[in-house]
Amino acid sequence: MTPPPPPQRRLTVVLSADVVGYSALMERDEAGTLERLKASRRQIFDPCIAKHDGRIVKLMGDGVLVEFASVISAVQCALEVQQANRAGSDGTGEPIRYRIGINLGDVIVDGDDIYGDGVNVAARLQALAEPDGVAVARTVRDQVAGKLAAEFVDCGEHAVKNIARPIHVFAARVADAQGGPAATPAPARERLSICVLPFANMSGDPEQEYFSDGITEDIITDLSKVSALAVVSRNTAFSFKSKSVDVRHVARQLRVTHVLEGSVRKAGNRVRITAQLIEGASDSHLWAERYDRDLNDIFALQDEISEAIVGALKLRLLPAEKKAIEQRSTTNPEAYKLYLMARQYNAMGNSRHRDITVRFCQRAVEIDPGYARAWALLAICQANHRMVNVGTGDTGWDAAERALALSPDLAEAHAAKGRILGDAGRYDEALAEHTKALRLDPDGYEVNAVAARCYIPMRRYREAIDCLEKAAAAIENDFWALGMAVQCYEGIGDDEGMKSAARRGLERVEKLIVAEPDHGLAIGWGVTSLTALGEVERAKEWAARAMLLEPDNLNLRYNLACSMVTLGEATMAIELLGPVLERAQRQNLIWFRSDNSLDAIRDDPRMQALVAAAEARLASSAATQAPPETAAASKA
Repeated sequence: MTPPPPPQRRLTVVLSADVVGYSALMERDEAGTLERLKASRRQIFDPCIAKHDGRIVKLMGDGVLVEFASVISAVQCALEVQQANRAGSDGTGEPIRYRIGINLGDVIVDGDDIYGDGVNVAARLQALAEPDGVAVARTVRDQVAGKLAAEFVDCGEHAVKNIARPIHVFAARVADAQGGPAATPAPARERLSICVLPFANMSGDPEQEYFSDGITEDIITDLSKVSALAVVSRNTAFSFKSKSVDVRHVARQLRVTHVLEGSVRKAGNRVRITAQLIEGASDSHLWAERYDRDLNDIFALQDEISEAIVGALKLRLLPAEKKAIEQRSTTNPEAYKLYLMARQYNAMGNSRHRDITVRFCQRAVEIDPGYARAWALLAICQANHRMVNVGTGDTGWDAAERALALSPDLAEAHAAKGRILGDAGRYDEALAEHTKALRLDPDGYEVNAVAARCYIPMRRYREAIDCLEKAAAAIENDFWALGMAVQCYEGIGDDEGMKSAARRGLERVEKLIVAEPDHGLAIGWGVTSLTALGEVERAKEWAARAMLLEPDNLNLRYNLACSMVTLGEATMAIELLGPVLERAQRQNLIWFRSDNSLDAIRDDPRMQALVAAAEARLASSAATQAPPETAAASKA
């Protein structure tokens, strides 16, 4: 077979732009925000790009990726966009404001699209830019310095997610006719921003980690509802978890004005929370408090902490914002605790835990039938449980519908419904749900993980990779997302990306099986990583161990079969798949027909015989099942 041609590469200038606070704007005024965004693009953005010979590569909701042949043209365009956008605000509705990042780098060309480090660095620069600002890489500054009426402020080196080397960042600003910085109307005060570091678990029990993480996430969510405060995302904040950090360094690295840190100690029905708000520039404490409360007071305590932070920052909490903070999916502390525990077990990725997660969620909604987030997680867990148990059990459909009825704007609820529809092969309907979910919560683990599961059988690997990398960033010990990313990077011919995902996934698996040496599914995903890294003998040794630990785990058998195909062990792969296909349900065959990991054996007569037998068995059974039906064993 003729090998595919190597990917085409070229050096180009990449501009990445994103709307500041887009999710919050949409939540407050969806129709008005969309209208203002369209007007901004029509009147300002698109004409500026055309004027400077840029090419819009793609639009991504509130984001846009543009390619330029000239560094000078890209920077000039960005500065003009920001100037025109500031001047063009008419005072009706909340203004559309952009962050823009520009990089000069190597990209992979695929038709009209571009990928690779050159694009990734531009996106990271955009995230580091101030609202209404332009952040550029050092290579861009070096090419443009002295050739434009612009000033470049050195912002130092920044370590950013998924980029091995630090990025040296410069802020580009328009200069006046004398070469000095232009007089730009300054806001009345510096835009306040905060990073909520993961609260330390001081309970003396590692299993209580779920509770301290839950408290942290809820505080991040509450503070994100304050329009005058910019809050670092949960994924970025949790990248500092379990690390000894210097607060001033964190503030400088993330370019935030304040950092919140604290600890949680839970014992029985009592909880102690300490919190301190620190000014990043001076490393001085603005506010600190210790709370000793009954667990039944946990929600009032979270409200109190959030309002105390707002007060310490001398911000005014609008009535609607105060109401939003006080509105929670549940007010029952026992249901809340069970939900957090279910999330923790679900994140562990152990097949034996999937029944536990279902029971915990079921108990949570028994206690509080109006708990939308618990219903949504129950739907996802039931879909997983059905997969492990080969088509038996609840599909999760009713739970997903209940979650949506209770909270139509809950991201996890749309994700759950999308997961079930996708497993049934109803991709158009599924993608509509996933699009809503990703708009509502672009960084959430559950949201990105289930969206990726929909993209993969459609062979839309690039979109899947975006979701999988976000999912991997959301939970530090998750190995599933990186294991699936290995397959997707392989699917687009990105060997470097595949090996990077494999190395990171293997590191997580190795750490996990020290604590859980009988975690067969994790060892199986370790085989995926070892195979991608060319460690053949170790991969086979791990595969044998995994099968001894969990010989009846159909997910494990499927995953190991995919690795054996890659290793050229077709007979072993088909032997592993035999029991899976003997018990497969109708929707299982979606994965068998679409999974690129099985391409090499799909035409093998032995494989075709197994699939034909499964199809004949399913056709003869004529069992009536309530749609939508989920898949059984595949890459769960």
